[in-house]
Amino acid sequence: MQKLIFTLLLSLCLSFMVSGWVTYINLGLVTDFASRWTQAFCNAWPASFTAAYLLSSPISVITLRIKEKVYDKAQ
Repeated sequence: MQKLIFTLLLSLCLSFMVSGWVTYINLGLVTDFASRWTQAFCNAWPASFTAAYLLSSPISVITLRIKEKVYDKAQ
């Protein structure tokens, strides 16, 4: 349950920030910026959540392997 909640919150925050930034870069501050940002966020968040949920375990394994290699070299 913790993984689900963490992934939900993290993907929500990242999608919010990235969709806002990309909308701003592509359109600037147009009059309907908020509605376009909302639409971009609603399209991005499900994909972001799915990717984060599915990739979190493999990325954790890769991170651990990198950490172990770096730590072993340091000693």
